[in-house]
Order: sequence, then C-alpha cells, then structure tokens
Amino acid sequence: MDLFILLGTLFLCFALGMPISYSLGFGALAGALWIGIPPEAVMLQISNGISKVAMLTIPFFVLAGAIMAEGGMARRLVGLANVIVGLVRVRGGLSAVNIIATTFLSGISGSSVADTSAIGSVLIPQMERVGYPRVFATNVTISGSLQAILVPPSHNAVIYSLATGGTISIISLFMAGVIPGLLLGFSLILLCIFIAYRDGHPKGDSVPFHEAVKISVEAGWGLITIVIIVGGILFGIFTAIEAGAVACVWAFFVTMFIYRDYRWRDLPELVHRTLKTVAMVMTLIAMASSFGYIMALMQMPAKITMFFLTISQNKYVILMLINFMLLVLGCLMDMAPLILICTPILLPVVMKLGVDPVHFGMIMLLNLGIGLLTPPVGSVLFVGCAVGKVKIEEVMRGIWPFYAVMFAVLMLVTFIPALSLWLPSVVIR
Repeated sequence: MDLFILLGTLFLCFALGMPISYSLGFGALAGALWIGIPPEAVMLQISNGISKVAMLTIPFFVLAGAIMAEGGMARRLVGLANVIVGLVRVRGGLSAVNIIATTFLSGISGSSVADTSAIGSVLIPQMERVGYPRVFATNVTISGSLQAILVPPSHNAVIYSLATGGTISIISLFMAGVIPGLLLGFSLILLCIFIAYRDGHPKGDSVPFHEAVKISVEAGWGLITIVIIVGGILFGIFTAIEAGAVACVWAFFVTMFIYRDYRWRDLPELVHRTLKTVAMVMTLIAMASSFGYIMALMQMPAKITMFFLTISQNKYVILMLINFMLLVLGCLMDMAPLILICTPILLPVVMKLGVDPVHFGMIMLLNLGIGLLTPPVGSVLFVGCAVGKVKIEEVMRGIWPFYAVMFAVLMLVTFIPALSLWLPSVVIR
C-alpha cells in the first residue's frame, strides 16, 4: 500500500500535467502523511537536498558549456573534425565529421541538447548541400550527441553522484565515461561509413595544409577547456567545483576576446537561459531528495532488492532486466528525474550482487540517454527534428540502425565492467 500511495500520487500529478519536480514533491508529501511523518520533515529534506557544496558543479559546467557552444566553438570543432577526416577521404566523411565534432564538443558542453543544437545547426544543412539526406544527417547528429551523457563534464554524471548521496566521486564517474563514450562514437562512425558505401554518400574533402593549421589552432583554444576540466582535477590543481569555475572564466575569455563571434549585448540573455536551466535542475534535485527520503523510510529499496532477488540470483540476468526496465522508463520520463528516482532504488540491488556503483552509473547514464532519442518525451529527438527541420515520423523510420548500435554498446558496457572501471583505476589512486 505504501508504494501505491507514493507512486499513485506521483503518476496522478503527471496525468494532471503538473511539472515533474512538483509531482515528486506532492508524492513525497502524500507518502509522509500516509506513514505519519510531519510535512515539516519533507520541507527540511527539500532544503537539505540542495544545501550541498557539490551542487555548485552544475551551474559552472552548464554556463561554461553554454558559452562555448554558442560562442563559435561548434563551427571551429566541425572544421577540426573535417581536417582529421580529410586525411583519409573516406566515403561518408562528413557524417564522420559530425560524430567527431560532437565528441569534441561533448567534452566541453556536457549536454546532449546543446550538442545537437550547436552541431546540427552547422552540419545538417552542410550535409544536405553535398548530397546527404536531411533525415540521415539529423539521425547522425542526435545519435552522436549521446556521447555528451558519458564523457566529462557530463551534467548527468554529477546528478548521479548526488543521487548516490555523494558516495561516488564525480571524477571517478568522469573518467569512467571516457571509454564508453569513445566506443559509442567509434561504433557510430563505423555505422555511418557502412551506410555511406551502401547508399553512395560522397567522400570527405581534404583540407589544404595552411588552412588545416589555422583551423587546428583556432579549435585548440576551445579544446583547452577539456584540459582545464579533466587535467586540473586529475593533477590535484583544483576540485571539480573549482574546475567548473575556471572553465567558465576560460570559456568567457576565449569566446569574447579570441573568437569574438559573440556579441556583448547577447551575453545577458545567455546567462538568463543558463539560470533558468539551473533553477529547473536544482528544483528537481530538491524535490527528488524528499521523494527519496520517504522511499527510504518506507524501506522501498530493500523491498525492491528482495523482489529482484526472488526472480534470479544471477547478476547478469538482473542487469538485463534492469536494462529493459530503464529503456522503457526512458521513453516515458526525462533523464534527470529518472536518475534521481531510480538510483536510490536500484543501486542497493546491484551492489548486493557485487556490481560496482561506478560501473552501474555508466549503465544507467547510457541507458537513459537512449531514452532522450525516443518518443514520446525524447528531448534530444525533438531538438534534432527542430534544428533539422524534419518530422519525427521521418526520423523514426531511419533511426533503427542507430538504435541497434547504441543498444550493442549498452550491452558491452553492461557486461564488460572493465570498459567503465579500467580508466578510473589507472588515473585515480
């Protein structure tokens, strides 16, 4: 009955069209009243949920990513990727440029939506001009942007760390996402090349040496942001929070004084959009904290752990069941709230079976990231269709090979823990 009251209130609020964050808050209040907890305890938990210094990581990384994504970095990264691909002049080269440019931008923005918008606005029209179908170009763009969920500085990795109660370090999750993210990008490039040879897509163009040097130098200024974020943390120069702050200053300096593509009068609007994004995320985290608190009081994680263990004691069977469950949930709800809701429930289950929480974080991020590309609530899918100016129905008819590749990578990440755990074990001692 506890579960019915808690989740029933949550889904009732969903059905009434209430925002997810407030639905979580009302669900927590209903659950608290049902088990005899005063509402004041829920309010205190909402306050405590965002009263953590680690929360500062989110606004800093969001702002740094927004500045670089909108300040001309995307166009320069596309140029750099074009230089790299132009060395081999492979058929379907521009689709590979799309994936590689997104890989670079993912290491700066940490947001799939930002990558889709920035890279898509540059490359989708360009791919169409040289002979690629616009729907294919859109599918390449939205699929490639999934890398931002995994590679540092992933905002969702920070949210997962917070959902674990801060027991998993952000830098461990950052490092764990590098190999899965690159594996996903490489797999998508292979798919694009296969489709290019099958459908006769054009080859990539080589770039003259003097122009390649100029493009590489310009892109290098932005790529230093990745060095600041990852290198600074790894070498102990500053914490993840301080890395975000330094990245903001560097992104501002490069955008406004080196690239000078962004107008000063547009800066307040960018900061305003960033603040709106951060406010929504913080409200969501606060409400989810109270929801998780009530779930813990109801002993929900323990009950669900026992439920899964009655199905099977084999961790691979349980992981497969969890994967399918998350894939379905990812189609129905946005990623951040699912991380905040499911982590306290599922983490005890997998830890009971001996699964490393960092490894499980990568499974969850990749799994729910696929949900961003699926209807009816896939935010990246909608943004990609808007940028590409194509219908969702057209995109869905051609996206299945990309889904197959993403699912294959998900299975590799799920059943080969070393893909997630090797790099953290090497660089973090």
